[in-house]
Amino acid sequence: MKLPVASYGDSGTPVVVMHGLFGSGRNWMTAARRLASAHRVFAFDLRNHGTSPHTDTISYPEMADDVRETIESLGVGPVALVGHSMGGKTAMLTALRFPEVVERLVVVDAAPVAYPPAFVEYARAMRGADLSSVQRRADVDAQLVDAVPTPGTRAFLLQNLILDDAGARWRPNLPVIEAALPAISGWPSDIEGLRYDGPTLFIYGGKSEYVQQDHRATIASYFPQVQYAEVPEAGHWVHAERLDDFLAALTPFLP
Repeated sequence: MKLPVASYGDSGTPVVVMHGLFGSGRNWMTAARRLASAHRVFAFDLRNHGTSPHTDTISYPEMADDVRETIESLGVGPVALVGHSMGGKTAMLTALRFPEVVERLVVVDAAPVAYPPAFVEYARAMRGADLSSVQRRADVDAQLVDAVPTPGTRAFLLQNLILDDAGARWRPNLPVIEAALPAISGWPSDIEGLRYDGPTLFIYGGKSEYVQQDHRATIASYFPQVQYAEVPEAGHWVHAERLDDFLAALTPFLP
């Protein structure tokens, strides 16, 4: 499936950026504009997120297929492929399965491992919100407080709320995403032996636990040319929390 793409910049080497769970290409707008001074940047909306079509399923093999098809349709490959969290796992699998479209790989705060299922409460809270008489984002924010106590996380989730003349509704395909959360938290089990030999950079937050020391042997088995960059003061949303530090780690790695 060909994905919706927002582009930034008119010249330079191609860079594709991909968001995480409950995100969209818009999450990368500020970083993409900064990168666009030297690169052509393409922000993808992964399936069932952002402006992408709603499909009945969502899995990493499907998302990797989507990414390959979209890169090929743009005619700009191979690209520097950058992905955060769920987008990072999608980027990893794309590089492993379709190395011909990935010139180099950047994974932001994710590892090729299965994590305990997370974010189920977020999906349920969003689905359970009564949108029938909502006129302001604050009306929905109040409904999410119990399940999502952190204001910054609620603000992130509320970026997915559409408010227009037709009323209030969520942009992502929440039922399908909620059903797929165990697979999204996991990692495909049928790819042992695959390896991506291109330049690879893992950027991770010093306050996050998504990339741990004991993940490094597994990472190296898939990505033998791996380098690491820690952003000490960042949590999981590295590029949102510490953009300057993130770009300082990313930019020298890009072609």
